[in-house]
Amino acid sequence: MSSYNPPFEIHVHGQVPMRADVSFEQLQDALKPLWKYAGARSLVEGASSAYEEEPGITFDSKEHLLQVCWTVRGDEDFRQALDEMCMNLNELSEQGAALEVTFYDTDFDEDEEEQGAESRDDFVMLFVGPTPAAIMQVQRDLLVQDVVNMMERHFDGAELGGVVAEIDKLFSQRFDALVNSLEIGKPPRGPGGPGAGHGGGGRRPRHLH
Repeated sequence: MSSYNPPFEIHVHGQVPMRADVSFEQLQDALKPLWKYAGARSLVEGASSAYEEEPGITFDSKEHLLQVCWTVRGDEDFRQALDEMCMNLNELSEQGAALEVTFYDTDFDEDEEEQGAESRDDFVMLFVGPTPAAIMQVQRDLLVQDVVNMMERHFDGAELGGVVAEIDKLFSQRFDALVNSLEIGKPPRGPGGPGAGHGGGGRRPRHLH
């Protein structure tokens, strides 16, 4: 064994509604990029989080719901595992869903923060779904929620219909452009596309359960 210390603690969090006909074996294969990255030999072995208080990777077979609250120690190469997992889950998902992924810089400490240094923390939103339209619907709903929450500090909710209509117009234009292109069915490329988004704004607290 090497003495290599992974520079990040990576937390994956979210819920994905799965098709009713999806078996555990199919789900295990779809999530292989995650549990294999963790050094496990199966989903059962790799489902546990690095933190005991987190439920890890679970599947509610009655509700057909994949639930993830799972931390692994790793490096930037984990992003490739995430990309592969999303492509796999697209084929098994029933609806569009969002997954939050947070990279925590384990080498960063409070002393450095007090000295004005910046951590290498990163936050990524990943979207999966059976169709591009399903993915865009989730993106639209999250954006509307964020914008309305922010603007309700200054305006009554009933006044924001025009803002929501403009957001819908933007997503309609994006979807029309996607349908009219030859890229439909291919994984989106780069920040801002239907695949992922990045954000900053300081260190994010870990999800604790």
